Amino acid sequence: MKQNVLSVSAILLLLGLALPSAHAAEPDLNQIMEKNFVVNKMVDSVSDATFTLINRDGQERVRKTFGTSKLEANGIDNMRMTRFLSPPDVKGTVSLLIEHADKDDDIWIYLPALKKVRRLVSSDKKTSFVGTDFSYGDVIGYKVNEWSYKLLREETVDGQPCYVIEATPKSDTVKSNSGYAKRIGWLRKDNLMTIKSDYFDEAGEPLKTLTFSDVQQVDAKRGKWQAMKLEASNVQTGHRTIIKFENFKVNQNVKDEFFTTRYMEKE
Repeated sequence: MKQNVLSVSAILLLLGLALPSAHAAEPDLNQIMEKNFVVNKMVDSVSDATFTLINRDGQERVRKTFGTSKLEANGIDNMRMTRFLSPPDVKGTVSLLIEHADKDDDIWIYLPALKKVRRLVSSDKKTSFVGTDFSYGDVIGYKVNEWSYKLLREETVDGQPCYVIEATPKSDTVKSNSGYAKRIGWLRKDNLMTIKSDYFDEAGEPLKTLTFSDVQQVDAKRGKWQAMKLEASNVQTGHRTIIKFENFKVNQNVKDEFFTTRYMEKE
């Protein structure tokens, strides 16, 4: 009897029929999130964009911008500048976001009415990005190692198989600076682009949903992708922001001077 049991076990192993452990089948979430973090970071880019702000009553405010980005030498940290071109009440406003892998990110804002560049601190990451429903943190991104991850499930969104991954802050400081008790993201399995995210405020209540659509491969050689339409819907206020990119171009030999406070002050 003992020999028979051993024989059956051996046969199962040889045929590959032994059941894999749940742990072995679990994807490496940190690796997935690291790839997600850089999938839309181009060598550099330039683009025009239209920001449409919509209040609960459906009234719209439209803003036009010019933006550019550039990777730093380490290939991870991104620099991003956005200059508002219209309407008159925001014309000349400039934001500059510079990532740092090993320290706090730099966030700068130039307000033409004050003719002064203001530097924001880490706790300002949760504040509105120039009056939109995106925060500065949403735009600059969140450091992968500051969050813990859990695979909730896998499901299909708009025909795309996705990982649904929950991220929770590893410390109270990260929670406070981001303004989020948790984030839930839908990441496409084929390119690991985020196409939807739900955000929960510090009390754990639903705050807003971000969607990313019209996802295009903008640099096939380096495997870089960009969503050409971004939408943030605040479920607590009923306010929405839609950002549509136009004339999005990569590998344009963007100059470093775009990412300086001196350039921000140029009218």
